[in-house]
Amino acid sequence: MTDLERPDDGWERPGPALAQRRTDVRVGLALAVATVASVELARSAGLALPTSPGLAEQVVWALAVSLPLCVRRVHPLGVLVVVAVVFIALQARGVIEGFMTSVCLFTALYTAGAWAQDRRAANAVRLVVVVSMFAWLVISLTATPWQELLADDGERSGSIDPRVANLLYGVGLNVFYFVGAWRFGDAAWRDARSRAELEQRNEELRREREERARRAVLDERVRIARELHDVVAHHVSTMGVQAGAARRVLDVDPAAARRAIGAVEASSRTAVEEMRRLVGVLREGDGAVEPPPDLGRLDELVRAGRPGLEVDARVLGEPRPLPPSASVSAYRVVQEALTNVVRHSGACRASVRLRWLDDALEVEVVDDGRGGAGDAGGHGGGLGLVGMRERVDLHGGQLDVGTRPEGGWRVRARFPLNGAGTAAAP
Repeated sequence: MTDLERPDDGWERPGPALAQRRTDVRVGLALAVATVASVELARSAGLALPTSPGLAEQVVWALAVSLPLCVRRVHPLGVLVVVAVVFIALQARGVIEGFMTSVCLFTALYTAGAWAQDRRAANAVRLVVVVSMFAWLVISLTATPWQELLADDGERSGSIDPRVANLLYGVGLNVFYFVGAWRFGDAAWRDARSRAELEQRNEELRREREERARRAVLDERVRIARELHDVVAHHVSTMGVQAGAARRVLDVDPAAARRAIGAVEASSRTAVEEMRRLVGVLREGDGAVEPPPDLGRLDELVRAGRPGLEVDARVLGEPRPLPPSASVSAYRVVQEALTNVVRHSGACRASVRLRWLDDALEVEVVDDGRGGAGDAGGHGGGLGLVGMRERVDLHGGQLDVGTRPEGGWRVRARFPLNGAGTAAAP
């Protein structure tokens, strides 16, 4: 589609920079000097006509047609109109120079196409100028006595009428120059628009990369905090409960105290191992590290010693393939729920249920403790509950946390089996 068919697409080219305006001044002055010199060369070559004005007037016309180009990119359409009017006027006055004045005209035409902000006005002004120029050309050529177009002996040397040949020659040559100036100007404007769009896209990509990097840092901080909470809170809470139990029975039941202290030792060792695994994940180039625990290690979690708490775990339904990330998240939900039972509820019994449904895995942890009375925000009302909800949301699941009508606390998480890990929570 040409610019005549699509004169304006809403983009405006930024104005010329200071360096470009200075360049225009230098170019305009150079063209002025070249045009004046061309006038004198034409006079010296004997091209002056009897009706040609004197040298001083021709110099004035040469300056009038060239000096406006000093501001050609600041006022492209105005400069084109001035140069075109001066060009026709100096031709009508019989100024003999025709080369550099034409260069000035075509430069102004090109600049209007390349720098005019209003594309409709640019097309309209250029069209008026071109039509006016061709009308003047036709009028001037047809007004020339045909005898002046003959050879010195007054005879025709070709098969075409001199007036027709002269008209076709002049029109054809000017069509070439005018079309070239028009098309090159439009091409320069389109190139500038393409560069601006490319720079804008690059800037948007830069901002997007910075935003992604910022969000990645924030997400990594949240992930580290969640992992630290999952690793430390569970084991430290268990260690605290077991150490307290050992202290209470140390004098009356040394064997039970030793078992409790052994459980503290095992929990501390497990916590250190998981901390090392977490640190290894954060490092680069340290080789493979042990993967995080998932539902395959749920029995180990349930069998971990928790004095005074009886945990019953069951799997209901036929297990189906589950994405590894969802399996890790399900494990962490059970781990956090059991940790909260120990820390907040004072329960004696807790049950863990994995229900394999047709379209989802349902993980449920219930206890017979105090329900939500232990903590202002319910069980694990801080980072633990937020971490559980984020893990479940990550897989497009649902999390239900609250008290049971019959007493106690319930944590129920649902992980969809289709599209897990990609969908957002509804």
